[in-house]
Amino acid sequence: MTQHAVEEYLSRVERVRQEIGKVLVGQKDVVEQLLWAVFAGGHALLEGVPGLGKTLLVKTLAQAFELSFQRIQFTPDLMPTDITGTNILRVDETGQQSFQFQPGPVFAHVVLADEINRATPKTQSALLEAMQERTVSAGGSTRPLPEPFFVLATQNPLEQEGTYPLPEAQMDRFLIKIDVPFPSEDELREIVLRTTAGQPASVEKVASAREIAEIQQAARDILVADPVLRYAVKLLLATHPGEQAVESVNRYVRSGAGPRGVQAMVALAKVRALLAGRFNLAYEDIDAVALPALRHRVFLNFEGEANGIRPDRIITDILAALEKDKA
Repeated sequence: MTQHAVEEYLSRVERVRQEIGKVLVGQKDVVEQLLWAVFAGGHALLEGVPGLGKTLLVKTLAQAFELSFQRIQFTPDLMPTDITGTNILRVDETGQQSFQFQPGPVFAHVVLADEINRATPKTQSALLEAMQERTVSAGGSTRPLPEPFFVLATQNPLEQEGTYPLPEAQMDRFLIKIDVPFPSEDELREIVLRTTAGQPASVEKVASAREIAEIQQAARDILVADPVLRYAVKLLLATHPGEQAVESVNRYVRSGAGPRGVQAMVALAKVRALLAGRFNLAYEDIDAVALPALRHRVFLNFEGEANGIRPDRIITDILAALEKDKA
């Protein structure tokens, strides 16, 4: 990987940011974290109240990347075959009958799982194989999904009626959980102006699947020094209650993050380093990705839930306690 190649990647990513900025107002941190997930090759869960542009962001991202896009609106009556597809009976001109597989909407590069927590656990589990193995097993056959493949899911943190919380195993399949904040006053004014006057901006295709794969490989080639890797591992272990844990972990945490948590931190931190034009990982990269990589992998106990403690507070306490461990 040469400096020239990195500059080409950065130029391409900047064009993607610009295309998204034509449609989406603000939310720069959200866009950046979503790009981390894409170039790390993982899935993302976006959480925020309705109307913040989560669906629009995912659709615009797919357009800018020249990727196929499918939206699945999750509802309590959605069935697994509505996602994966099913075998249907075909009759040809001679009357010969045969079964033919009809692919579901999961067969796309970018799959928007809208309000994923509204579907039953049985339907949610239909995504597990797709997210982990990048395949779909149906009708006695296993079929590969397109490459690259991303599940970008959304959920509403406020409305709980008629929802089914994602099981821990499925939450762990998301590389990153992105909190989508409410817009500022100036951003709200700009949103109103854009959506109530003139024609919506068109999004140009500025990156292909091949270019995404090149950037993903470049990110994997970023070097990780052993002290930085040890720091990431310590950070993960510190999310578990124990004698060495910080007070808030022992008091409010039921269970900490699993091995996928440190894998996610390193993968995301490598992308962040690459997009900053660096060839090696720094402590600041681990710190920057810790919240989105771990917030959905730290599970609170009853006291934590009752007191309204958020995982972000726990992780922030851990980061402050580990400051002394940086070389």
